Amino acid sequence: MYQIVVPVDDDVDRAVAQARYVTELPGDPNEVSVIVAHAYRDTNRTTENPDEESQAVIEAINCLRDAGMAVEQRELYVPVAESILDLTADVDADAIVMSGRKRSPTGKALFGSVTQSVVLDATVPVTVVSVE
Repeated sequence: MYQIVVPVDDDVDRAVAQARYVTELPGDPNEVSVIVAHAYRDTNRTTENPDEESQAVIEAINCLRDAGMAVEQRELYVPVAESILDLTADVDADAIVMSGRKRSPTGKALFGSVTQSVVLDATVPVTVVSVE
């Protein structure tokens, strides 16, 4: 089974673009297992008491399940990039499919970039998809 981690935030368009990319990969969808990981910024959250589910997560999961893929949901916490990398290692994932936000070079320098950090530090292939 090919394991893919798909970390999403609350942007529906980006989450759906990531899910669509995964559904268009060659091969049998029944041989693909996907973990949709939702990134929270609040460090006080607990998995036992999550708030209302993100519409982006719902849309991504629906897209993947409609394509016949096995889907699991996980929660990520800050620091998000580190959480993505830890999850990828914990589940022995084969790949990560992300979507970045458009930021100026100054914005990246001041606020960092989760996508950039994951791309630079991942031990598996990372695909960054854009929203069309």
